[in-house]
Amino acid sequence: MPTAFAPSERNSIRSPASPTDTPPFKTNPVVPTQLVLFDLGGVLVELGGVEEFRRLAGAGDEDEIWRRWLSSPSVRRFERGLCKRQDFATGMVEEFDLEMTADDFLEIFAAWPRGLMTGAAELVSSLATGLQRGCLSNTNELHWWEQQDAERVQSLFDKRFLSFEIGLVKPDREIFDFVLRASGIPGEAILFLDDNAINIDGAVNAGLDAHRAVGVAEARAILEERELLS
Repeated sequence: MPTAFAPSERNSIRSPASPTDTPPFKTNPVVPTQLVLFDLGGVLVELGGVEEFRRLAGAGDEDEIWRRWLSSPSVRRFERGLCKRQDFATGMVEEFDLEMTADDFLEIFAAWPRGLMTGAAELVSSLATGLQRGCLSNTNELHWWEQQDAERVQSLFDKRFLSFEIGLVKPDREIFDFVLRASGIPGEAILFLDDNAINIDGAVNAGLDAHRAVGVAEARAILEERELLS
């Protein structure tokens, strides 16, 4: 049964970036990998709605919309599990000056996760014997429980670190420190794959072996290079 971590144990989405933002992955790590930790949206799960939201919010480009998303007080509250979905939607309409009702925004937002990418489940399942499989995701109760392929996504991992359950979000240092404490695994033995360069920087600064991977093919290439597939 997968391990989920609740807030009592403690004591949003992707952005494009140049491949040069990610350090080259190591082919012969000094410390053997014990845990492979996947981001979900943009790595294993297809996300839609970004361009539509960029247009609705009047953002100049995709870089800008993700910067605004990651720093949004409404997003950070919802993805830390600190408010209900209706309060989140109301806050987003006000914060981004959207010309729609909160209910309309919530309907659009609920459809952002579009299911597992082709080959995603097979990739996670093909990790070498003995490796722990986990996810570290900025997400919320709406997307986690009601997304397309929800049961399949939830069944893939031994350990799951979900922002709305642990009350912490990427790229904040605290969430990576939490992962280290809760897993009991040294950072250099945790391979973390995320499509957001900001999150990779945060993980590297916390001591994790982190690399940018956009989609299943890039994640597979890193895992193959590291000889972590069965």
